Amino acid sequence: MQKNCIVVGGGIIGLCAAYYLSKEGHKVTIIDKDSISNGASFINAGYITPSHIIPLSSPGIINKGLKWMLNSRSPFYVKPRLNAQFLKWAWNFKKSATTGKVKKAIPIIKDINLLSRELYEEMKRSQDFAFTYERNGLLMCYNSAKGEEEEANLAEMAELEGLNVTHFTKQDLSEQFPDANYDVRGAWYYADDGHMTPNDFMTQMRDFLERNSVKFLTNTEVLDFKIKENTIGKLLTDNGDFEVDEVVLAAGSWSSILGKKLGLNILVEAGKGYSFNVYRDLGVKIPSVLVEAKVAVTPMNGFTRFAGTMELGGINDLINPVRVEAIANAAENYFSKLKISSEEKASVKSGLRPCSPDGIPFIGRPDKYRNLTIGTGHAMMGWSLGPATGKLISEIISARRPSLNLEPFEPDRKF
Repeated sequence: MQKNCIVVGGGIIGLCAAYYLSKEGHKVTIIDKDSISNGASFINAGYITPSHIIPLSSPGIINKGLKWMLNSRSPFYVKPRLNAQFLKWAWNFKKSATTGKVKKAIPIIKDINLLSRELYEEMKRSQDFAFTYERNGLLMCYNSAKGEEEEANLAEMAELEGLNVTHFTKQDLSEQFPDANYDVRGAWYYADDGHMTPNDFMTQMRDFLERNSVKFLTNTEVLDFKIKENTIGKLLTDNGDFEVDEVVLAAGSWSSILGKKLGLNILVEAGKGYSFNVYRDLGVKIPSVLVEAKVAVTPMNGFTRFAGTMELGGINDLINPVRVEAIANAAENYFSKLKISSEEKASVKSGLRPCSPDGIPFIGRPDKYRNLTIGTGHAMMGWSLGPATGKLISEIISARRPSLNLEPFEPDRKF
């Protein structure tokens, strides 16, 4: 049965939800408060990451965070706030950062990443799109004895999960990737990963959706919801009111704000990330994470992207030049012949990633509403998990058997 679906949010999650809902024959409208031309879905590192099996809330992260808070150049920063929502999030983040909970999360994160990779490749095979997609792995490059130890432990866990992992010495990197000029102690290579150029995909997906009767209402803000008997009947916006059968809340870091209008406490915190592009050949052919600095380097369609930082400081788009400089300095320290120009650094953009306390996204229906489906909280894996999340949302609304067990993703779950 065709349903009238409104997707709130035009990022990667919202567009993928609209894609699969429209394929199911539903009428779909996407509402976004901006133009759908910037933000985290456009400026991210473009990784498809089965390798990233450890959630942000991992053992030891609290102590690291406390130390890094004193360093303006640190890769992870938390701005303390006397705010009830933030304090609840922080408490649940701390509760989730245990060995037992992380061990339980690993197969969940791996499986949804593998599903999403399969769906990206299915889209590519469909010939409906011409986006760049490459599956040639990921290098986790380390430059210290501590980094080597930590990455070896992570590689061992990944191998136990069935992922294809290989160790490269500094000499191996020099021989296999001579043009990149890696200046590192060594790296672990994850053959199962892929990468894309986000800008290209987002543009092509929007074009495809518009050609297939999906309506876009941009620069339109949702002000409130009209509710009757646990059902959302109408969305009230600054561009008119809209009746609806189903609502998808995929507004990223703004999901918690809209959730409050529905009486829901969606625990997501905005994690700001930065990126800038270098439009010259740097010889980097394989996506590379500079592990101590938490910087991602991605060869994209016509440029190389440098992305990094996780700055939990509320919703804002302010650029901290010290943190931008830290990304550039890290890149120059890991590649011996690299120099980032002031003009390249000045082109930096920021985006906000919605972080759940336990590192597992919220996907599913909250108990309070019959016709609301939530898709948010993906942290640094939003790009990687876009298609899987969209597919699961469509399966929920279409009353189909879900591709994955939805229990770990429940929006009402306890931490």
